Amino acid sequence: MNVVAVGGGVGAGAPESPDGSAPQEARPPLTTPGPPAWEVFVRSRRGLAHRHAGTVRAADPAEALVRARAAFVPPDHGVSVWLVPTASLHASLPEQRPRLFEPAHDKDYRHPTFYELPPEVQHL
Repeated sequence: MNVVAVGGGVGAGAPESPDGSAPQEARPPLTTPGPPAWEVFVRSRRGLAHRHAGTVRAADPAEALVRARAAFVPPDHGVSVWLVPTASLHASLPEQRPRLFEPAHDKDYRHPTFYELPPEVQHL
C-alpha cells in the first residue's frame, strides 16, 4: 500500500516550485543504515479514523506489525493497524501551502450560495 500526497518530500523526485512553474532542486531521500522505516497508523475503535502513531524499523511487514503493536497499541485496544514504508510517503512542502490550500475563489460551485432551497427544507 502506498500513501501519496501532493508535491515533493520524502522519496520524491524534483518537486514543483510554489507557483507551479519550474521544478526546485530535488531533495535527497531519507536514507539511514539499518532496516527500513515503517509509518504506523492506528485506529483505536470502529468509526474513528486511523491516526499516525509513530515509526518503527523492521525488515518486513510482518515484523513491523509485531513491533508496531508492541509500541503503539495497548493491550485490548485498537481495531486495526496500517503500515506504510516511509520511503513511499510523499508530502507537500511548506512553501507550496498557498497554491495547494488557499481557497479557490474562481470555483464558486464549491459554495452553495446560488442554490435555491425548496420550501419544505427552509428550516435548514
